[in-house]
Amino acid sequence: MVTDGQVPELRRWLAAGKSLAASARMASMDNKTARSYRDGQALPSQRKSPAREYRTRADPFADVWNDVEHLLQAEPRLKAVTLFADLQRQYPGQFEDSTRRTFERRVANWRAIHGPDKPVFFPQDHHPGRFAASDFIVCNELGVKIAGTTFKHTLFHCVLTYSNVESVSLCFSESFEALSEGIQNAFWQFGGVPAQHRSDSLNAAVRNHSDRTTLTIRYAALMEHYGCVAQRTNARCANENGDVESQNGHIKDRIDQALLLRGSRDFASREQYMAFVQEIIDRANATRQQRFAEERLELGRLPDVRLDTDDQLQDIRVSKSSTIKD
Repeated sequence: MVTDGQVPELRRWLAAGKSLAASARMASMDNKTARSYRDGQALPSQRKSPAREYRTRADPFADVWNDVEHLLQAEPRLKAVTLFADLQRQYPGQFEDSTRRTFERRVANWRAIHGPDKPVFFPQDHHPGRFAASDFIVCNELGVKIAGTTFKHTLFHCVLTYSNVESVSLCFSESFEALSEGIQNAFWQFGGVPAQHRSDSLNAAVRNHSDRTTLTIRYAALMEHYGCVAQRTNARCANENGDVESQNGHIKDRIDQALLLRGSRDFASREQYMAFVQEIIDRANATRQQRFAEERLELGRLPDVRLDTDDQLQDIRVSKSSTIKD
């Protein structure tokens, strides 16, 4: 790129009787470029073209943009990536992945006038097979219903922090049993065991047990069974488990967005709802297979069997009124 300072240098050498080639070389300029500045009076900064106000190619979304705009007006919370995926579903083969950025810019322009600001996310550096992070996600605010009845529920969420491949399990309390089932489901779905597992979920599980020592022993036994080193975050320091905390927001948002597209939050059964959630997880995991292939090579071997960690009460007498006797 030629600067304004190079042109006077070129002209000084030309005025001194140097040839065009020699002057161009001394001014660090191509011969053809030097010739254009020799014959003209303008400096590089004065030659800048005016901003282009026309399209260089046909708008690939011209035929569907009115429909997209109506969706945004009806539900501004819909994200560009959600709308683009829905267009690809409705019009198979018409919208290539290479046009996604164009679509996102159009949605961003619409949001600049009508919608909220776009959130900012910061990347982190991770290593394959080293960490899995987990947490509970309370999903009551999603407003899901089962057969017309409000379905209050929690998801246990576990993420491999290198590939971001994730696993979810349905639960109804932040108990040790839910923690154990969720971790084991995740490890078996991943097909291997990460070197370390980090969670602040144990803090919640403690509240459901009177004996902290017993709970610690059980959690240690679970980690030992899988050959995984346990890590706990400090109380009220969610940023220490930021990998899964960030994903928690994403997964709730993805479920909410999918529910908006579905047009109803009512499901016939828990199984139908969890199949709906699992489909969302599977679609997200499908885009992470390249890094997951690297990560699987570093995961440890699974044990032969899962560890049964459910509470078991033995020798309990029950009265005829179905109450437990001391």
